[in-house]
Formats: sequence, structure tokens, C-alpha cells
Amino acid sequence: MDALNSFLLWLDQYLGSAPYFMPLLIGTGLLFTIYLGFPQVRYFAHATRILRGKYAKDDAPGDTSHFQALTTALSGTVGTGNIGGVALAIYLGGPAAIFWMWVTAFFGMTTKFVEVTLSHKYREQTADGTMAGGPMYFMEKKLNMKWMAILFAVATVLSSMGSGNMPQINNIAVGLNESFGLEKWITGAVLAVVMAMVIIGGIKRIAHFAEKVVPTMAAIYLIGALSVIFANLENIGPSFVAIFEYAFSGSAAVGGFLGASFAYAMERGVNRGLFSNEAGQGSAAIAHASARGSEPASEGMVSLLEPFIDTIVICTITGLVILSSGAWTDKHQNTFDRADMTYLSGVYTDTKSEDVKKLHQYLSGEGEADVSVYSGVIKVTDGKATGDYTLISARSVAEEVLYTLEDKPYTGELEIKDGRLATEDIQVDGKSLVHSVKLTTQAFKRGFLGDWGQYIVTIGLLLFAFSTAIAWSYYGDRAMIYLFGERAVLPYRIVYVGAFFLASVIDSKIIWDIALVTVALMTIPNLIGILLLHKDMKETVTNYWKHFEKNQAD
Repeated sequence: MDALNSFLLWLDQYLGSAPYFMPLLIGTGLLFTIYLGFPQVRYFAHATRILRGKYAKDDAPGDTSHFQALTTALSGTVGTGNIGGVALAIYLGGPAAIFWMWVTAFFGMTTKFVEVTLSHKYREQTADGTMAGGPMYFMEKKLNMKWMAILFAVATVLSSMGSGNMPQINNIAVGLNESFGLEKWITGAVLAVVMAMVIIGGIKRIAHFAEKVVPTMAAIYLIGALSVIFANLENIGPSFVAIFEYAFSGSAAVGGFLGASFAYAMERGVNRGLFSNEAGQGSAAIAHASARGSEPASEGMVSLLEPFIDTIVICTITGLVILSSGAWTDKHQNTFDRADMTYLSGVYTDTKSEDVKKLHQYLSGEGEADVSVYSGVIKVTDGKATGDYTLISARSVAEEVLYTLEDKPYTGELEIKDGRLATEDIQVDGKSLVHSVKLTTQAFKRGFLGDWGQYIVTIGLLLFAFSTAIAWSYYGDRAMIYLFGERAVLPYRIVYVGAFFLASVIDSKIIWDIALVTVALMTIPNLIGILLLHKDMKETVTNYWKHFEKNQAD
């Protein structure tokens, strides 16, 4: 298993983590934004009218309405990234990360417009009368690159399991266990049954589920978020100021936060923004290909609303909750994750500017940091350790650290190897920064709802993650149809539900590592494909407006 993890991380260095990946992703959106004349601005109002059904034709081919296609695609993108991903971006890059999430969402609106339009244009009707579409169809039918289409479809199937399915239920099961003490297998079993009832009904049942659940979960989350925002209303203005102030200079050190450079804040914001709305990945294009309509560009225009809703609206609300509450700079009592812990030689504190500068340089990897990791033995008495070292947890100086063994304060010696605690069965608690869902949960406690705010996060996580798993089941079965035909759909759905249940009780780290690779394997060919079809895209949009003006005149 360790060998497989190492191989996946090695492969990711040449895919999603490679230097070319982010410029390719952002550059594609930027190029199409200029080439098509800022469609995310010019067509925004028109897109909302299409969404409301103003120009709908009942006899148009397709399985779902524009609204159902949008909510299905949104249910696939609005997920744990909107709750924990934003918190992770702020934890790493500070307020400036929000600005760069906005920038990537703005250009992502155009990327989504292009990939959905082309996928809708080259979709096919299956033997059962439903529509099947996605980047694999324009790769084969227009580009004559069947090998690329197969690569994309295989990556979609693997990604449906690796990012859309197993990690989602794992997060749900852990969250419900921590908040309500519910056994993980019970959560997995109940939701697996519900999932089977939804996805076996196909796209129409999935679309009906999505159009009900997506607005509901958004409303619940919004209520909880507003309770925090209004409770900390005096901090909203300064939060916006910080977002723009640090956008091009990097975020300053505040409280337990040790600061972030401009480059680091931009990287974190771009990364979270791109993977929050999935613009460029080609996944949502599969859902939109099912929409009723004879004009592909009209569905593309509806899809450009997706990154706006997902990132500019929902992610911004989460960001304001975290920033206005001040939870992102405070140290919280928690159990430290081993992956977040590093022992450094020497004693450092975040109350001295000189120490803060050294620690910032070390954590960011920028410049020569006069800091080294600690190796040796530390002595612990009644759970408390002393020595010439500093424990860093979650990129902050840990405080009030307590070592326990089987829930009792530990006394003895602990070996530290290259900055890491070598003993596996020791639990380490204390105060430090927190990140991801833990940070969002802490922020939601600081509203009018008090401690009840944490349950909003838990419920939001449940609805967001479960709806994501539902949407990705459809993406996977359309890819299976492309690869093996309709006979492969039922076996795929059975495996999908079974994997969903199993992931509620097993460690899904390997699944996340698979997702790193498969997401890139979807994104790279999709971006190359739409870039090669830039003339086709422009012609499609031009024809749409010609037909639209003619129909309006008639």
C-alpha cells in the first residue's frame, strides 16, 4: 500500500502538481475570455433568463430542464470544498487566498461555458432514449482522438470513485460520529440504501433529487453563516479590506498565523478555487449534456453561472464567516494530527518578530531559514515535556501540549526522528491553529447560534457531500456507457454503492491519492481538447445569436 501511495504521489508530480498545470488551467480560461469577448459578463443576464425557462421549448431533445442540469452539476461541485476547502486556503494563504479564488472563478466561468457548449453540441442519444455527452464525445467525433477520449472516460470512472464517492461518505461518517456519536457503519448503510434508490432511477431521478436538495442545503448553510456574519458585523469591512490589501503583497502574521507570501497566497487561492468549481475538469459538462435544448450555446451560458454560485457566492460566504469570526488566527484546543506536527531544534515563540520571520521562512520554503528539524529524545513527566525544541502543529507554535497514553498522562521518553514523533500510540493534545472542516466548525460557533453552529456545519457537510456522490455516480455511468455500452451501467452502479458503504468504515487516504492523479487525467485532455476547438466554439456562439435574433424577430 505504501508503494502504491508513493507511486501515485510521484505520478502527480508530472500531472496536477507539475509547474505547467496551473498556467494551463488559468491560461485556458483567460484566452477564451479574451477570444470570446468576456462572455461571463456579457451573457450573465441572458443566462439567468434561460435558467428561468424564458426561451424553453418543450419539444427540444434532452432529459432534464436547464435548472435541473444546473443543480445536478452544482450538487457535484458544491461539496466539502466549500466548507473545508475555503478554510484550508485561508489557513495556508490568509485573506488574500479569497481574492485569488475570485479571480480563478471569474475565468473559470468562461472555461465552463466552453466545455459545456462543446459537450452539449456533440452529445449522443443512447438506445434507452437518454442523452450521453461529455468531453469524450467531442474528442472522438470532432477531434478524431479516440485514445484521448478513452483516457478521459477511464479517468472519469476512477475519479467518480476516488473523489466523488469514497472520500465524501468517509467525511460524512466521521462528522456524524464526532457530532452525534453515530456509528460509522450505520451512516454508511443508511446512506448507501438512499443512494441506490436515487441513482438506479437514472438522470431524471438524480435531477429531481438535486433540484430539491441543492436549494435546501444552500438555505440551511446560509442561515448558519449569516448568524456568524451578523454577530461579527463590525469585522466584515476589515475582512474585505484584508482580502484586497494582501492580494498582491501577501498576508501579514496575525495571532497564531505566521504569515504567507504573495506567491503562496495566490497558489493556495487558485488551487482551491479551481478544484472547488471544477471548471476545466469536464465533469459538469456530462450533466449539462442531458439538458433539453437544440442550441448548445444556451446550455453553456447556463453553466457559466456555476462557478459564480459555487465560488464567488458560497465560498465567499464561508470565507467571511472564518475571517470575521477571527477563528483563523486563534489557537484552539485539539488533538494534533501527526501529519501536522514538526519538532524544531531550539525554542521559538510567535510573540517575537524575529522568531516569526524565521518560522515563516521555514514554513514557506522561501529564502534561507536558520531553522532545522529536531532529532533526539524528549523527556515527559505527567504528560508534559521539556527540552530545547519547539513543537509546530498546523503551521503554528503549539501551546499547553499534553502527551497521553490510553487516556492517561504519559511519563517516560519519546524519540523524535527528523522532526517527527516516532512513537505511534501516543496522543498529543494542545492548542494550535486548525484547518479545513475543523476551522469552519470553530468559526460557526461564534455566531448567534453559539455551539449549535457546529451542527450547521455537520448537516451542511452531510448534504453537500452526499449530493456530490450522487452527481458523480451519473458522471461515472455516462463514462461507462462510452467505454463499454449500456450493459455496463448496472454493474457500475452496484460497485459504486458498495464502495460508498465500504468507505464509511475504512481509511480513504489511498483514495485521495488516486483522486489527485485522476482529476489531472481528466483536466489535461479536456483543456487541450477545447483549445483545439476554439474556432468551432466561436462559430457555435455566433450561430446561436443569429438564430436567437431571428427567432425574436419572428
